[in-house]
Amino acid sequence: MKKEILHMFLVGTLSLSLSACQKNPEKTTNEKKDSDQKITLNVRNPKVEISTQFEQMVRAYEKENPNIDIQIKTVGGATDNLADLKAQIAAGKGPDIFTNNGYEHAKIWRKYLEDLSDQSWVKNAYKDTLSPMTFNGKIYGMPVNIEGYGFIYNKDLFKKAGIDTIPKTLTQLGEVAEQLQKAGITPFANGYYEEWKLGVLLLNIAFAQQEDPEAFIKNLNTGTETITNNQQFKDIVTLLDLTLKYGNDNPLTTDYNMEVSLFASGEAAMVLQGNWVQPMLDKLSPDMNIGFLPIPINDEHKNDALVVSVSNYWVVNKQSTPEKKEEAKKFLNWMISSKQGKTFMTEQFKFIPAFKNIEAGHSGPLANDTLTYYKKGNSMPSNWFHFPVEVKEEFGSSMQLYIGKQLNREQLLKEFEKSWDRAASQ
Repeated sequence: MKKEILHMFLVGTLSLSLSACQKNPEKTTNEKKDSDQKITLNVRNPKVEISTQFEQMVRAYEKENPNIDIQIKTVGGATDNLADLKAQIAAGKGPDIFTNNGYEHAKIWRKYLEDLSDQSWVKNAYKDTLSPMTFNGKIYGMPVNIEGYGFIYNKDLFKKAGIDTIPKTLTQLGEVAEQLQKAGITPFANGYYEEWKLGVLLLNIAFAQQEDPEAFIKNLNTGTETITNNQQFKDIVTLLDLTLKYGNDNPLTTDYNMEVSLFASGEAAMVLQGNWVQPMLDKLSPDMNIGFLPIPINDEHKNDALVVSVSNYWVVNKQSTPEKKEEAKKFLNWMISSKQGKTFMTEQFKFIPAFKNIEAGHSGPLANDTLTYYKKGNSMPSNWFHFPVEVKEEFGSSMQLYIGKQLNREQLLKEFEKSWDRAASQ
């Protein structure tokens, strides 16, 4: 990259509360390391898209380190509400390695996170990627990767419909959708069963297009700004209406996997997702001719941008034994420093690395487009990790009610406002 990542605001979709967790962060143990005894590490992997590839990487690490046995639990999508993790942490039996979104979530979890400031990967991380996990000069998480999202489109279906210009405004997107439909092609694959897709990915665009997103969020917290009268939020609803008009049937019962399958099979020409689905698409339909479109909510020039952010951070459980914490750190370092680890990251996971020592040369067309938009300065921040805890889920639920015609447009905007005010006051 020509410059270090600016305005890195995390991705992710989960909210959490640890008010019930009263365990002492440090375990007391009389265990001693036995060179002949295997050490078992429990890892909670939130990336369902790379579950198989992650297992393969772990097996490669175990082959190099026969004294280590790594047990993986993969979660994600609509199933990952952190309930299992909160219960395990509360009982002092959490995984040795898990992930955290940073910012507000990192503040809540910090007493359960090991200080990783002295790790060798720190010097290679793009500087601003560490900010969400840095408190009082200490670093508590290792960036998983850099991700971008927008509308992924099938170039061959666009060509079949006679479309040769990428839409960069809402008006142009509507014209493209109409043209696709006339050609007998469903324009949008909508998986609106997923609250996070609505309350996180989609609604973030309204925040990102504010003149100063961080200031806007602070003003919402103090009551000096409102959502109901904000034009960008009205525009988001208009975009949502467009996707519903030109989308698949039954969007509220279409989940993440179904949505990606609709797109991969060629039944739909566009899907709102990120470069993290590249491994899924490669498996379902190898060598798809795909790329990214921006998410336009109006006809302003700044619509021509992708959202680029750090998605998540690997963290080490402070409750784990000293031996396990030591081995957990070694594993994390291996992932981003060894030849095998780096190869898995770029060629198998299709990640955009958050580290200067890893080249992103084999991560696929979606990663390439993300970097192209970023290097041109056409990127927007993620903002949801500055939101009050739990508001994202309420946003998503309200949008589902709107899709189900249980709320009208004005009522939806009022629900956004109520949710924010309620969460901000807690």
